[in-house]
Amino acid sequence: MASNARKKTTFAKLNRENAVRERRLRKQAKKEERRTEPSALLPPVSEIPAGYDAPPVAPPDSQS
Repeated sequence: MASNARKKTTFAKLNRENAVRERRLRKQAKKEERRTEPSALLPPVSEIPAGYDAPPVAPPDSQS
């Protein structure tokens, strides 16, 4: 009886699997980067116009 010790996975399949793995890692890194830098979406304070007033915020209704 012969042994089936021969490699059955082709290099093309291994390369595809590696590409998918790398893509997932890049996607996860971008996701982490977005999660850690939420302030990047807001303009720096120095770029807000001098005459700009934020809209008034209504005080919460206190019903006791």
